[in-house]
Amino acid sequence: MTRRKLLGQGLAVAGVYLAAACGGQSEETTEETPTTPTTTPAAVATPATEQAPEQKPTADTVTLQEFPVPGGAHPHDVAPVPEADGIVWYTAQHQEALGILNPLTGETRHIHLGSGARPHGVIVGPDGAPWITDGGLNAIVRVDPATEEVKLFPLPESTGYANLNTATFDLQGICWFTGQSGIYGHVNPQSGELQVFEAPRGRGPYGICTTPDGNVYYASLAGSYVGHIDLTTGDVTELNPPTANQGARRVWSDSQSRIWVAEWNTGQVSLYDSQDGSWREWLLPGGSPRAYAVYVDEHDIVWLTDFGANALVRFDPSTETFAAYPWPGSGAAVRQLLGRSGEVWGAESGVDALVVARTAILG
Repeated sequence: MTRRKLLGQGLAVAGVYLAAACGGQSEETTEETPTTPTTTPAAVATPATEQAPEQKPTADTVTLQEFPVPGGAHPHDVAPVPEADGIVWYTAQHQEALGILNPLTGETRHIHLGSGARPHGVIVGPDGAPWITDGGLNAIVRVDPATEEVKLFPLPESTGYANLNTATFDLQGICWFTGQSGIYGHVNPQSGELQVFEAPRGRGPYGICTTPDGNVYYASLAGSYVGHIDLTTGDVTELNPPTANQGARRVWSDSQSRIWVAEWNTGQVSLYDSQDGSWREWLLPGGSPRAYAVYVDEHDIVWLTDFGANALVRFDPSTETFAAYPWPGSGAAVRQLLGRSGEVWGAESGVDALVVARTAILG
């Protein structure tokens, strides 16, 4: 275990204002009107082993539906509310805004987050509100879903530019977050108390998740490890996937609290089991896979985005079977996945659209 240096702390409750809906323009690395969603059935199966019958969604029942968003928005992350057919939040990274999609009508609108905002990640917190990691504001941001009031939890000035990435809530309601500049931290939504820690191996902390048994893990892209955070002390245990320099980019937990890792450099998906400390790895199909995002649905099916194939990839751990679904847009660049029952959502940052993969149950 690595004991981390505390970089900064304090009460971060400043910067509250009421945001107005907007449709303005403004920029990630590389007039709003109702839009018409398009549906694309697609499935290109690549079996890794023989598939056994299963009473759960199957690879051939998946359909993709695309929803255009305002041009120039560069949607980065998405967060559907849990309710079926409910709204989907998304970060409009190049327009300083949080977007709202109504999937029933295809209509979108934006909530301005403030001058200089560059929102990256968004999740729905236990309070039902969207919580945003904003690199431009160097702050964690909460938007009230009823009033659209924007509240900032800025990082201490001593932290410097954190390049904030992704957030997760632990089972006690504390929001943990990562910053690619080499930090991780947490904020207490009730008190506003915020702490920032220096990450092992410096730059790299990227995706982060909470397991059903209450643990928090993050992936370090530049550091090529998975970090297990001690929620009491803030210390980190470094976990090394079998392949060196694999570029662990994002992580997600299944129902058994096992950690699935999208390996960007190797194009693999790996699995860490904390019960026995074991690892397994699988290479995604195709000639030059680049695994970016990972998400595990309610049936423990693993979903990944593959930049090499411009596709959504489905992996069934029970049969070790892959299936690939090309994105509707060329160069879609889907950087994150999140879902709700029967749906897996992503943002096509390369073509200014959101996309949902829908599944059906046999029988």
